[in-house]
Amino acid sequence: MNPESNVESSASTAAASATEPVTPVAASAPQKTTPAVARSLVLTLGAVALLALLLSVLLWQRLSATQEQLARQSADSGAHAVEARTMARQAQDQTRELAARLAVMEARLSEVALQRTQLEELMQSLSRSRDENLVVDIESSIRLAQQQAQLTGSVEPLLAALKTAEQRVTRAAQPRLTPLQRAIARDVARIKATTVSDTPALLVKMDELVRLADELPLANAVAAASATGKVAALKPRREDSVASWWQRSLQLVVDELRSLVRVSRVEQPEAALLSPDQSFFLRENFKLKLLNARLGLLSRQLESARADLGSAAATLNKYFDASSRKTQAAASLLQQMQGQMKTLELPRVDETLAALATAAAGR
Repeated sequence: MNPESNVESSASTAAASATEPVTPVAASAPQKTTPAVARSLVLTLGAVALLALLLSVLLWQRLSATQEQLARQSADSGAHAVEARTMARQAQDQTRELAARLAVMEARLSEVALQRTQLEELMQSLSRSRDENLVVDIESSIRLAQQQAQLTGSVEPLLAALKTAEQRVTRAAQPRLTPLQRAIARDVARIKATTVSDTPALLVKMDELVRLADELPLANAVAAASATGKVAALKPRREDSVASWWQRSLQLVVDELRSLVRVSRVEQPEAALLSPDQSFFLRENFKLKLLNARLGLLSRQLESARADLGSAAATLNKYFDASSRKTQAAASLLQQMQGQMKTLELPRVDETLAALATAAAGR
């Protein structure tokens, strides 16, 4: 409501009241108080109108301030909305860019993972190939050393090959070769603890027995040997006198007379019936058996060598004089050789070869 219109209405009211005809003095007492009431009413109305005007002004100002605040808030909200839309658009763009980068990174990561897998497979293949080559080399060297040990009759080549293989496995430092290293250590300990006969010494004994074969007396040559001794006893000596020579001669004649009849027990009739030609072939056959045993020993055919030594021992006991010292020495040599042949077997490295086969199979 406008304050100016209120002022005009109050002024028009006052003019109308001034133009009204003056009532006669003769009016009643209540009519005399009407202007005062009207005046107070007018004042009250004016105060009310003024108060209303003030309130209207205050309300208008507050409304204007509120409108301005709302307008500012609306403008701010619009600006914020525009800014938010811009930021949202930027965020979407950044999200798309990040998604594209993430896709590129994932593609690169998959490529790197694939390359790493291929590289690991290549490294494992190279390592496996190196281990397989190492296993093959060790196996070939051990088998070659085993053949050399069998040919020479010595365990030194086998021990050297096992020690070299153990050093190579230790330098390789592969967990899958640990069983092989333990097997090699056990085989080395077993070979060191095994007693092996000396093959060269055994060959020397065989050669000595072959040389002694021509000097061994046969069982049917005992009488000839005693007659030869008697003829040698009849030869005069420088220190003997004539009486002593005659005494020794008479003693020999008496002994010869006593030995005209000799009773003896023949265990082997074949030995007594041998002719001189057969005796020569018997000695040569005895030498051939010893030489066959020697060849069997050199070629590592131990069963054949043992059989030849056993046949030579049977021939020695059957056809040669057992009471002769040379025969007894030959029999002692044969017994020693037969005993050494029993311990001539070389220890095998089956455990190491089995571990090598397992490692080569990749288990």
